[in-house]
Amino acid sequence: MAIRSAAVIGGGSFGTVIGNILADNGIQTTLWLRNEDAANEINDKHHNEQYLPGVQLNPELRASVSLQEAVTGADAIFVSVPSKSVREVVNSFADWLTPEQALISTTKGIEPEGFNLMSQVLAELCPDNPIGVLSGPNLAKEIAKRELAATVFSSDNSDLRRNLQQALSCDYFRVYASNDLYGVELSGALKNIYAIVSGFVAALGMGENTKAMIITRSLAEMSRFAVSQGANPLTFLGLAGVGDLVVTCMSPLSRNYRVGYAIGQGKTLDEAIDELGEVAEGVNTLRYVRAKAAESSIYMPLVMGAYEVLFNGADPRVVAQGLMTGDAASDVEFALPRHEI
Repeated sequence: MAIRSAAVIGGGSFGTVIGNILADNGIQTTLWLRNEDAANEINDKHHNEQYLPGVQLNPELRASVSLQEAVTGADAIFVSVPSKSVREVVNSFADWLTPEQALISTTKGIEPEGFNLMSQVLAELCPDNPIGVLSGPNLAKEIAKRELAATVFSSDNSDLRRNLQQALSCDYFRVYASNDLYGVELSGALKNIYAIVSGFVAALGMGENTKAMIITRSLAEMSRFAVSQGANPLTFLGLAGVGDLVVTCMSPLSRNYRVGYAIGQGKTLDEAIDELGEVAEGVNTLRYVRAKAAESSIYMPLVMGAYEVLFNGADPRVVAQGLMTGDAASDVEFALPRHEI
């Protein structure tokens, strides 16, 4: 069944952008926010100045502070709240759902208890509903200006993949399909860690060769970790992997990059987060992934080094230098396994 109505749960920058695309495509869309003043601003002035200053929103996009009003009757429900709030928010509306309503996560984070990705949280709370994940190189402020962008939608449900592509694709936003839900979602969470690393590398004035090395070894490291958890390594060659990693590691629009840049300038983690004023998912993801890598004996020198910088005050230069002194390694270990060097 085609998507004719939708709810977007969360009125941050990306949630607002998704709601605006849906409205542009003629889909009846309700954006749920906690803040009544922000909802009134969207409904009356068609702006979300806190997250997308200066952007004119589609006048058909409606905002509501009533969660029940937003989700009731929506063919697709996009969950776009920070990862720490996903379980609480979804649990509060799960009883109002019917089995045909699809749930789509746009949140790039990990739940610490059990190392659950957001799709796994959705599946646990709403086991009868189709589940999908949207992830890719999608800086919200650029998409809001209708600059060309693409994303990946992953689901085990082929009907949902086709319907979602039709609902979100337009002349400035293209949706590609995948069935590696775990790989797409995990790559979206992991790349936030490496954006922090790239931020402090840039702040320290390191050269272009160093930046290229950091990004490329980040891709190797995140794919190594994800494959150990059951993901398809080929997923990381696409938009959800290398595409999202590159844009997040190179753009000052990236929240995680900005946190890393502030730390590279000598600020503490708390000062960097306060300066940002928004959620940087990579900070918490770093904690969880480091613990999981240590538990599973997965070689992740950038993760280990970034943790020492953020939480133990280590010199950021040591992280890059550490890549020069590690054990002998292959370039692409899926082509040449480490044990065959």
